[in-house]
Amino acid sequence: MRLFLASYRFGAHYDRLAALAGAPGRVAVIGNACDAWPAARAAAITSDLVPLRRLGYQAEEVDLREYAGRTEQLAARLADFPLVWVRGGNTFVLRAQFARSGADLVIPELLAADALVYAGYSAGACVLAPDLHGLETADDPAEVRPVCGIEPRWDGLGLIDRPIVPHIDSATDPDGDGNRLAAAYQAAGVTHWALTDDDVVVVDGETVRCFC
Repeated sequence: MRLFLASYRFGAHYDRLAALAGAPGRVAVIGNACDAWPAARAAAITSDLVPLRRLGYQAEEVDLREYAGRTEQLAARLADFPLVWVRGGNTFVLRAQFARSGADLVIPELLAADALVYAGYSAGACVLAPDLHGLETADDPAEVRPVCGIEPRWDGLGLIDRPIVPHIDSATDPDGDGNRLAAAYQAAGVTHWALTDDDVVVVDGETVRCFC
């Protein structure tokens, strides 16, 4: 299993993604964490497509809304990509769209077969934790039902063994939600990774490293 998990985009460690994924090729960009924000969604997706393309990737969006109830079709679609890039937004909305499309089944299968590298930042990283409790202090679970038609899911994909708290001491988090959540986890004895926008966690097979 190969994972590149960041607080914000590449952090300060694009070289680590390049080492995992090899030469730039096709990449599926999943932006469904932004589905609750229709006025900003297109610009948010573009803000990820552009830097990836500048680095030489053939980046295109794969919209999980188009695959609700079509898990086999999603599996066939993602099988064409050696890399998936999952951007930030609302972790609960992203989790719900993973469930509706079957991405929460397809992506772990592709990772287990080492057919795919998963790169995710902010919500795209947080969704891989075992549990999403605590993230409601920053991401609103109430956005899920109007957008996805289902109740929020509080289980993550469980591909990492602890939660990720992004945006520590970050200008992208002016209210300090990340710092407060990290402090709450620490007080409760919850093992976690607290990441600044420079930091990344890299999983390469059995090796797990936090470049913090």
